[in-house]
Amino acid sequence: MTTLSIRDLRHKWPEAEALLNIEGEIVITRDSKPIAKLVRYIGTEKPRRRFDPNVHADWQKRMNEGKVVHLVDKYLMVDRENKPSP
Repeated sequence: MTTLSIRDLRHKWPEAEALLNIEGEIVITRDSKPIAKLVRYIGTEKPRRRFDPNVHADWQKRMNEGKVVHLVDKYLMVDRENKPSP
């Protein structure tokens, strides 16, 4: 088990991080007294769901009962009409 002071942890973070990958845990000290333990976090590697435009288009058709809705275009036009000219 490796120990580092708070100052070393702040000033030498890249070295501390490399050490953490090797050791797995580091005891953090203040005035030579242990105050905390830093452990390596190992997260689960779940594949991220990617955006599929075809699946999204099918969902939009189901939600809008087959009608094409251009709400963004409508609100952009209204916004542009109400915007004062320079």
